[in-house]
Amino acid sequence: MNRIILQLFAVGFCFALGQALQCYNCKLGIFNLCITTKKTCDSGDHCFSGKGTAAGFLDITTKGCLKVAECNKTKEVNFPNSDSNSTVYSLTKTCCDSDLCNAAPGLPGSTGLSLTLTTITALYVANILV
Repeated sequence: MNRIILQLFAVGFCFALGQALQCYNCKLGIFNLCITTKKTCDSGDHCFSGKGTAAGFLDITTKGCLKVAECNKTKEVNFPNSDSNSTVYSLTKTCCDSDLCNAAPGLPGSTGLSLTLTTITALYVANILV
């Protein structure tokens, strides 16, 4: 009986770790080149992918976490200040609300694979401990 309870606890623990939304994060990318890391978002944030144009011809990309109220909006950044008529870049941030949904290069299904391996490992360790 203790073995079953420990196994259920181990599996539940694995799924509890996955409750925080994870997103790819990239401060600034040019064209489709964006060096990404994984980031855990704060409560109430969604993942976003930002695409825009700088100086009228250079494609830029950003990724990360964003408050829901700021999703699906286009922002224009002016230089030297916000009163200036000279737009440096325009960026549209599109949001999504599932783990790593703001796509980055990598193996498809790698999140599911890592969760599966973690669950199997937890069950194996639980069998050894009991």
